[in-house]
Amino acid sequence: MEGDFIKINRWLLPLSWIYGMLVDFRNKLFEIGVLKSRSFDVPMISVGNITVGGTGKTPHVEYLVRLLKDKFNVAVLSRGYKRKSRGFVLADADSTVADIGDEPYQMKKKYPKVTVAVDKNRCHGVDILIGNEVVKDIDVVLLDDAFQHRYVNPGVNILLVDYHRLIIYDTLLPAGRLREPLSGKNRADIVIVTKCPKELKPMNFRVITKAMNLYPYQQLFFTTLDYDALQPIFCGEERTLETLGREEHVLLLTGIASPKQMIIDLKPFTDNIHPLTFSDHHAFTPDDVEKINNAFEQLPEPKIIITTEKDATRIFGLAGLSDNVRHNIYVLPVRIRFMLDQEDTFNEKIIGYVRKNSRNSILVKAKDDNKSKDSNHSGHRSRTISFRNN
Repeated sequence: MEGDFIKINRWLLPLSWIYGMLVDFRNKLFEIGVLKSRSFDVPMISVGNITVGGTGKTPHVEYLVRLLKDKFNVAVLSRGYKRKSRGFVLADADSTVADIGDEPYQMKKKYPKVTVAVDKNRCHGVDILIGNEVVKDIDVVLLDDAFQHRYVNPGVNILLVDYHRLIIYDTLLPAGRLREPLSGKNRADIVIVTKCPKELKPMNFRVITKAMNLYPYQQLFFTTLDYDALQPIFCGEERTLETLGREEHVLLLTGIASPKQMIIDLKPFTDNIHPLTFSDHHAFTPDDVEKINNAFEQLPEPKIIITTEKDATRIFGLAGLSDNVRHNIYVLPVRIRFMLDQEDTFNEKIIGYVRKNSRNSILVKAKDDNKSKDSNHSGHRSRTISFRNN
């Protein structure tokens, strides 16, 4: 059921109350203009959450990339979490996980013609992207994991909410997993409930829709996870999930925020799932490699290792993996699918926003003409032509 992964540490609730006061104060500073959000003369779409842990940001950003890349010049800007580099880095064919982080690396490898960049300072990153001589005429910037990065004011704010950890049932850190109060959802133009079970009934959708209590200007969508064929990381041929067989033992190797949905989705294909779980964005060590080798060696035949696309970016360069592991480790590609026949509605909204707000549009020209006049009002709301106006 929805919210079934939530655990509240009630003894920490007093600390959550203090934390909430601090976050509320920061948000208020943005609302009254003491802290300022910058607008840019290019369509910007932010994808993020208000919880700690995975809500499916990367698959949803990749969905947007696929939707837009054949019609527009798309750039993805990420923080590049846990990378070894500093400042702005523009990804190229030679970029490594250490240079740009695992998720940007994954996107650049899957979509080499799409501009991918990382910068902890999103405003600085956007400035360089839209003024870069190498990357010219960016039509739209996708801001990965930027819902709480309020120094940039996107035209479309997409908030992702995990079905199994609905924010309406959660509480603030450290007692719960919310990074800001529930009222933070009011900044979203689009809310997507992610990782929904495929067998959800119409009543379930209606209950969640009512419980989310969104404003009329906000649109609610539901997505579920679909999987493509298993791809070998080192050698071998691809396999479909249907070829696993009930008796095959699966070592599920993950370093993501929550592998529980993957376990649920694999259960229809095999009775033998053995999770080997590391922390999100985990940097594998020689000890970890030994643990992987030993865990796989101890499983009875037939057996296979399945991991995620994000983890595969860090596993590929690992030294010390046994030949048996290298010959039997596969990555399971994931993609999102809209439910309730909502895909066309979502696509039209996103494409329409980008077209109407391109830097060559009449609307943006009007915004530019008024920019200097508006800049004198420190408490002014965004000057970006937003999704809500379209």
